[in-house]
Amino acid sequence: MEQKIHQGRNVKRFREMLGIKQEALAFDLGEEWNQKKISLLEQKNVIEDDLLKAISNALKIPVEAFQNFEEEQAVNVIANTFGKNGIGYQRNDNPTFNPLEQVIKMHEEKIALYERMLKEKDEMMERLEKLINK
Repeated sequence: MEQKIHQGRNVKRFREMLGIKQEALAFDLGEEWNQKKISLLEQKNVIEDDLLKAISNALKIPVEAFQNFEEEQAVNVIANTFGKNGIGYQRNDNPTFNPLEQVIKMHEEKIALYERMLKEKDEMMERLEKLINK
């Protein structure tokens, strides 16, 4: 059995992922749109191409995302990629560097920089005092 893609539900998912409220999307689509129309739109199985393009522009998401996104496939990809036995799972118990050494090195570099800045400040103060005393 072939599963159909619900474009309205996809619009809702992407809108929510972006943290955009229905009112904001309605505002971006134009004066004839309001929150209730967006709610009804998100219930439609198929959305007209020109309207889908307008939504795509408003959300800055490709039209194909609304037309092709299937939640079940996305969940399978994520589960197979990032689970403990997934192909994308990596664990490194033996790093090739010591983070503490890096922190100490950065601290020493910062101290050296402050010392150079203080020395330059002292030299500048001496020059200014000489100019003032002339």
